[in-house]
Amino acid sequence: MPKTIDDAPTEDFELSLHGARAVRGPREVHALVIAWSRAEPDRVGEVARIERACVLGRGSAPASDGAPRARFVRQRPWGDGPSEPLASPRLSREQLRIEPTAKGLRVASIGRAPMWISGEPATEREIVPGDTVRIADELLLLAVRRPTRMDAQRAWGEDEAPFAFGAPDRFGLVGESVAAWTLRDRVAFAARADAHVLLLGASGTGKELVARAIHQLSSRASGPLVARNAATLPEGLVDAELFGNVRNYPNPGMAERPGLVGEADKGTLFLDEIGEMPSTAQAHLLRVLDRDGEYQRLGDARPRRASIRVVGATNRARDELKHDVRARFGIVLEIPQLDARPDDVPLLVRHLVSIAATKTRVPAPEPSIELVDALLRHRYELNVRELEQLLWQAMAESRAGKLELVPSLVDRLATPEREGEPAGEEKEPDREAIEAAIARAGGSVTKAARELGLRNRYVLYRLLRKHGIAVDGL
Repeated sequence: MPKTIDDAPTEDFELSLHGARAVRGPREVHALVIAWSRAEPDRVGEVARIERACVLGRGSAPASDGAPRARFVRQRPWGDGPSEPLASPRLSREQLRIEPTAKGLRVASIGRAPMWISGEPATEREIVPGDTVRIADELLLLAVRRPTRMDAQRAWGEDEAPFAFGAPDRFGLVGESVAAWTLRDRVAFAARADAHVLLLGASGTGKELVARAIHQLSSRASGPLVARNAATLPEGLVDAELFGNVRNYPNPGMAERPGLVGEADKGTLFLDEIGEMPSTAQAHLLRVLDRDGEYQRLGDARPRRASIRVVGATNRARDELKHDVRARFGIVLEIPQLDARPDDVPLLVRHLVSIAATKTRVPAPEPSIELVDALLRHRYELNVRELEQLLWQAMAESRAGKLELVPSLVDRLATPEREGEPAGEEKEPDREAIEAAIARAGGSVTKAARELGLRNRYVLYRLLRKHGIAVDGL
């Protein structure tokens, strides 16, 4: 058995009379994920794996030249869930011609609706993972790589609290990407191992959510889950906070306190930001992290024992923990950053907007295709927490019932140049040219942006703010 989750084998194995032998796992291919659909919003997250030249469009009939249609499925570890052909009436029956290339996919627009590639108008272009393909205001696709089949789950079974495709699972984890399903499986494995767990992940990746899932999936689920930000433990009072004190100690009249360890007996103690504790404070955890969970309350003559599992979390490198403390965490689990699973962004948008709508007691607004397109191409420093902040800003400034790419988000969601490509030299119109275009367009920002040759009206919004140009209605 592997010592930690990260030591687990990554290849499939098959049994024979001569024992087990490793076989290659499923190969990866380029694919397109539905990120937004006007006519079929419940299909967000479905994937079409592109292994040969094909046509994407409405309906199921073969293309006029006999080319097969791109087929979308609901990919999960136990197999592909079937889905219907695209049904949007505004898509042509033959909308895109798609062909695999060495680096990605070549996409050509052959239908009536116009196409944008990563925010720029295009009729044909090679795309790579991370690019978006927008068809008018009807459909948004994200280029990714996906395995021909997902690896089977070792600990999370198909019957493990089933949940609808694209919805959060019962622990609140959202995602249908390979990274999301790998995380679920490792969480289930860690929960059942009943060893101390160290969660590594950047800020905003959901370490507390994972800690709660580990507790709820474990044999300790009926016991308490005690959570504390370890960075808030005063260095001089670590023992008192962790282990508690007997009555009348250290001062007369002091009430008895069980401490965090005593409160978590027969359950789980979650110490967030454990890497922020000074090394001297981390050392206080050593004995309780041993198998017998021994600790001693202040003023107590005898040691006590607590049956606890400790889950620690840090956004620091594992090696920054005190060496003998990190050695006591039998399982190390890394939480993927949001940029490592962009195909989950549209599902997270839907989930976070729903939560925000419940808090504000308003109907959940539908995100625009332009907003989702920009969010997909954004690079996140604070992960899901940053995505949530951006959505709150959009909700605060959008019109009722809508969730738009509001002007204040345009600069924050500016798209970086694709890796390996030189920066473009888009000519920026001056104040005089902008005012003249606005006048000729009768105050229409959309028409003026088109006349000025800008990528979209939101670029013009930014220029209006930059030059202090007022337009009626804005």
